[in-house]
Amino acid sequence: QVQLVESGGGLVQAGGSLRLSCAASGRTFSIYGTGWFRQAPGKEREFVGAIRWSGGGADYYADSVKGRFTISRDNAKNTVYLQMNSLKPEDTAVYYCAAKMDYCSGYGCYENRYQYHYWGQGTQVTVSS
Repeated sequence: QVQLVESGGGLVQAGGSLRLSCAASGRTFSIYGTGWFRQAPGKEREFVGAIRWSGGGADYYADSVKGRFTISRDNAKNTVYLQMNSLKPEDTAVYYCAAKMDYCSGYGCYENRYQYHYWGQGTQVTVSS
């Protein structure tokens, strides 16, 4: 079992920044990759970005956030971060982190929410215009 807890959400003006954290506990040594997703009211949960839990490898981002959002990790703290800059009102959503426990390669794998085994409870991000 893996437990994921997101934090860092809040209200920010357009153009501002927030950093979300996702703290993992439990069988963290078995995590292969972690993803960030978001869900706005009335919309499907959508991929934001993803990174391998440890070791090398690329990180992946949705086109809508590329160049504005950055994912990083601190394995010593079992925490993954989502740095969000130049926020827009359309970034308003509940943000979730998720853990994938088996091999994943390429954008097509990481962007698929059904590939993930564990999810956090989400943290609200609201961007005002």
